[in-house]
Amino acid sequence: MNSQLKTRISEELLPYVKEPGQYIGGEWNQLVKPGDWHAAEVRVAVAFPDAYTIGMSHLGCQIIYWICNHTPGVCAERVYCPWIDAEAVMRRKNIPLFTWDTRQPVGTSDILAISLQYEMGFTSMLNMLHLAGIPLRSADRDDSHPLVIVGGPQADNPEPVADFVDLVVIGDGEVSVAAILDLYASLKKEGVRRRDMVEIMARRFPWIYAPNLYDFTYHADNTIAGVFPRISGLPDQIERCQTLDFENAPFPVRPLVPFVVAVHDRMAVEVMRGCPQRCRFCHAGYTKRPVGVRSVEKILEIAEQQYAATGHDELGLLSLSTADYPNLKELATRVNERFESRHVNISMPSLRVDKMLQNIPWMANSVRKSGLTIAVEAARDKMRAAIRKKVTDGNLIDGLMEAYKAGWQRIKCYFMAGFPGEVEDDIRGIYEITVDMSNARRKLGKAPARVNSSVSWLVPKPYTPFQWAAQPRQAYFQEARRMLADESRRGRNRAISVKSHDPERSVLEAVLARGDRRLGAVIQRAWEIGARFDGWDECFKLSIWTQAFHDCGIDPDWYAHRERSYDEVLPWDHIRSGPKREYLEGQYSDVFSKTEQSAPRIGILPLPVVS
Repeated sequence: MNSQLKTRISEELLPYVKEPGQYIGGEWNQLVKPGDWHAAEVRVAVAFPDAYTIGMSHLGCQIIYWICNHTPGVCAERVYCPWIDAEAVMRRKNIPLFTWDTRQPVGTSDILAISLQYEMGFTSMLNMLHLAGIPLRSADRDDSHPLVIVGGPQADNPEPVADFVDLVVIGDGEVSVAAILDLYASLKKEGVRRRDMVEIMARRFPWIYAPNLYDFTYHADNTIAGVFPRISGLPDQIERCQTLDFENAPFPVRPLVPFVVAVHDRMAVEVMRGCPQRCRFCHAGYTKRPVGVRSVEKILEIAEQQYAATGHDELGLLSLSTADYPNLKELATRVNERFESRHVNISMPSLRVDKMLQNIPWMANSVRKSGLTIAVEAARDKMRAAIRKKVTDGNLIDGLMEAYKAGWQRIKCYFMAGFPGEVEDDIRGIYEITVDMSNARRKLGKAPARVNSSVSWLVPKPYTPFQWAAQPRQAYFQEARRMLADESRRGRNRAISVKSHDPERSVLEAVLARGDRRLGAVIQRAWEIGARFDGWDECFKLSIWTQAFHDCGIDPDWYAHRERSYDEVLPWDHIRSGPKREYLEGQYSDVFSKTEQSAPRIGILPLPVVS
């Protein structure tokens, strides 16, 4: 079967797709060899529901792939979502979804482990299941099908995809993957039926959730009345799995090197997990607790091994807030000493400006100056205080001045709009502060800096203080876009650019982010009528989703634009993946005191009219 499938892929698929290099497998540092799949006691397909160029850049999947293939008796192969042209060929010629490493049918795996990173990947997940010959709904599967297990940030509220998955891992993957593999191997040896493993694992591990073993009840107003285990003995609350020994957690020291250009084609070391800042809109900041920190020695050790295994000329020091890594100066100095002669640059996610100011001296020598990325988020000090973004206009400009002195000429800034308590001045301020940041370089007797500001729209997330908030309607975002465009036209400043995303997708994200399992029908219907790669501008079609909501009789506004009350049962309340409710309630109330707005009232929040 495998040799036939391999031949069919080579002869019937690859010649007819764009960039066949993304489907050929066999990348440098691939861990699987021919014959490993069939010899393994447990076969795992590690799936990323997006294109190869995105999936190959995802560190989490590489960690899972590494752990599985360093576990005796386990073979894990990778699978990504075929692009639209490849899907068409595969369906026309009946080529099943295959693993990249040695061309195995995904449907022959024991476990299909899917990483859910983004709401817009839900339909791609369904597409992968269907291409693999696996029934979309868990209730329709039997013992011939793999266990479909999902994890990742979107698994923290798995209810929109509850009907399509067998098990959900809440929290970190290092500990949970090892435990699942060990139990699965034991149960398989004992002859336990695959479907029976769902209940066994849900009972055994406090961080595993089996959605189809729980029932929801609803009030007459469509809010949730309660969540109840269908079987006696299952927990009422699912706990988050945490990697307590982050320093020594398994990590890929020989990462895969892609054959085609990937989003991030570099070495990558996770220096810290979690963020001490807890910006009020950030899901990861509230769920990835406590903060884990790797030592400088461990990071250098991993970086050396990765360099020897890849030859990359860029090292990414990754975390939610790398500027808050407690030993950043020492780390950057020692990395620079170790790698400067090898022409390896340091890269890191967007920096907080107050931390950037402190670290400019070493950044001047060790960070590539093609452009500096700063997450400002809000234009005014009052709004930054409301969302707990600890940056003021003063330290913003001070930090930029140091950057300009050190040689930077181009700045990229991220802003967000749609926060509770936001007023017109907060929107106009985005353009104004962009101008100020550009003109600050004139104080050095130099030309204004090139500043590109990107504006996205608030998507309220579970486990954050904004989980109760009404997202502004699309008309609000469109008006904000018009205002920013008008400011740009009047300013006629060629050194700056202020662009914003189309809000259509942000509204859909808000629906899915805080949705319940009744949305499963909408997701399936959207996939049936053509939704694919919804995170890609060239593929996303709002009309498909509008039709799907209509066909299923579900109002998306109820999910996106409705203020929740503090006593409402939220779809994820049975999953403990963040702070206690009381803490989040206090944080949300503080937003309105900071913006001098009254507390939110129940129903549709009277958001400010932008005019």
